[in-house]
Amino acid sequence: MSVTKDKVIQFHYNLTDADNSVEETTRGGSPMAYLHGHNNMITGLEKAMEGKAVGDTFSVTLEPKDAYGEFLPDCEQRIPVKHLQGAKKWRPGMVGTVHTEQGLRQVKVVKVGKFMVTVDNNHPLAGKVLTFDIEIIDSRDATSEEIAHGHAHGEGGHQH
Repeated sequence: MSVTKDKVIQFHYNLTDADNSVEETTRGGSPMAYLHGHNNMITGLEKAMEGKAVGDTFSVTLEPKDAYGEFLPDCEQRIPVKHLQGAKKWRPGMVGTVHTEQGLRQVKVVKVGKFMVTVDNNHPLAGKVLTFDIEIIDSRDATSEEIAHGHAHGEGGHQH
């Protein structure tokens, strides 16, 4: 079954940057799952997955514009520490998560105060050329509920 719109795709990946230091991997854990064709995946990766089949392994190198975007200077913001999720004690350089109107967003801690924290709103991988080594594990038809919600449910997707 190939990767097409309204399919729930499960895949493993290794992500490396131009320096060849591994940034992320799903190997040894659960595969990532997403609903194809619903803007749930970075643009370049979703394009590279189109038409592939279960069992396919491939690599794709993405420029920032097709991955997490260019690094934007002056993208810092002060927010209440209580809105930052992911750790009990924050230090500069750590990556946390905040809820935004567009959903969860990763931010990098720049400066920590008693009640406020300065974060860089660029995605931690913004501005980087990234290589994904992909192995497609599974493909299935999405349920009508998943299509209505616009994302995959169950393991590797959103839990409801």
